[in-house]
Amino acid sequence: MFLTQTIRRNPGLVEAAIRLHGEGLLPDTYLIDMDALLENARKIKQCADACDVKLYYMLKQLGRNPEIARRLAALGYEGAVTVDFEEAQSFIRAGIHIGHVGHLVQVPKSALEEILAARPDYMTVYSIEKAREADAACGRLGLRQRLLLRVLDPEDTLYSGQYGGFYLKDLPEALEALRQLQHVTVAGLTTFPCFLYDEELRKIAPTHNLQTIHAAKGMLERAGFTVEQMNMPSATCCQSLPSIAAAGGTHGEPGHGLSGTTPLHAAADQEEIPAIVYLSEVSHNLDGKAYCYGGGHYRRSHVSQALIGGLQSGRIVGVIPPTDESIDYHFGLSGECPVSESVVMAFRTQIFVTRSRVALVEGISRGEPAISGIYTAQGQPIGG
Repeated sequence: MFLTQTIRRNPGLVEAAIRLHGEGLLPDTYLIDMDALLENARKIKQCADACDVKLYYMLKQLGRNPEIARRLAALGYEGAVTVDFEEAQSFIRAGIHIGHVGHLVQVPKSALEEILAARPDYMTVYSIEKAREADAACGRLGLRQRLLLRVLDPEDTLYSGQYGGFYLKDLPEALEALRQLQHVTVAGLTTFPCFLYDEELRKIAPTHNLQTIHAAKGMLERAGFTVEQMNMPSATCCQSLPSIAAAGGTHGEPGHGLSGTTPLHAAADQEEIPAIVYLSEVSHNLDGKAYCYGGGHYRRSHVSQALIGGLQSGRIVGVIPPTDESIDYHFGLSGECPVSESVVMAFRTQIFVTRSRVALVEGISRGEPAISGIYTAQGQPIGG
C-alpha cells in the first residue's frame, strides 16, 4: 500500500532495513524511523496549535510503544489515547500520562480503580451502568473524573466490533440519570469515525457522525451541561486538522498520521512522510512462488507489494497475503526469490494485534541508522 511512496519519499528507511537485516536483525520486525516519525509529529503539532486543537496520540498501530509516547509528550502532546484497558494498564505502569481512555473499549469494572487512580484527563462511557461504576470507584478513591459520552445515530458510520454508545433518542433520559452522580462529571462528547478518506474527493472528509455529535452537544447544553471537549478522531493529520477546527472539534487523535500511513498518504504526498516498514526474509520457494516469514499480518493492511533484495539492485514483486481464516506463518510472493534475501513491505499497520517485534531506528536522516531499542508488539522492551 505504501511501498512505492516509502521508496520515493524515505529511501533511507528502506536502505536501513536492508542493512540492519544483513547485520542480523530478525524477520517479522517493524522498523520505525524515529527521525521521520518525530518530524511528522512536530508538523502535526504545529498545525494543531495554529488551529487551536489539542492532540492525544494513538500508538496501538505502532505497538503501544512507551519510548515513542515519552518523545511525543516532550513535543507537547496532551497525553495518550488508549484504545483498550490493556493499553491503559501498560502505559500507566510505564509512567505514561493518559489523556483519554474508554472510547473503543470500555474499562472493565475490576480495572476501574487502577486506571482512574492514574488520573486520566477523560474517560469515555457508553452507558449509565458504566458511568455508575466509575462514580462508585471515584467515591472509593476520593476523586472526581471527567467523562465523555460516546454518541451515535442509526445513520452513522460504525465498524463491526465497535458498536456502543448513547443513541440520540435516549440521550435526554440518560442525562437526567447522569446528573445524579456525585463523583463524575459529563464534560464532553466523542464519536468514531468523524472523518474518513474519500476516494472520489481524494481528501479526508466528514462523516454523518459529525451531525450526531453536534446534535448531542445541543442536547447537553440545553440540559445545563458544559461541553468542554468535542473529541473528533480518525485520520488526524495536517490535512484534516483545519476540518476538525472548522467542525468545532477541540481534540484530535493522530495515529497513522504520525507514521504517514493514512489512506490519504497512499494516494497523494502530504506533509507527513512514511516512517515505518516491515522487514521479512525469504524462507523458501515452492511451485514457482517464494514464501517469506510472517507474523505481522493485519487483515485490513492492503499489503500488495514487497521489495526483494537491495534498493538499487532488487525488484518489486506482488504479495499474496494469507487468507483471513489462516495463521500468517508466511506471506506468499509472486515469483521465486533467493532464500534468505531481505524482504521489505510497507502497509497499514496494527502492530498490537500481531506477534511482531518493533525496532526503533535513530539517525536515518543523517545516514547513520542505529537501533535504539527493540520491543514486543505490546511495547515491552526485548533484551538489554
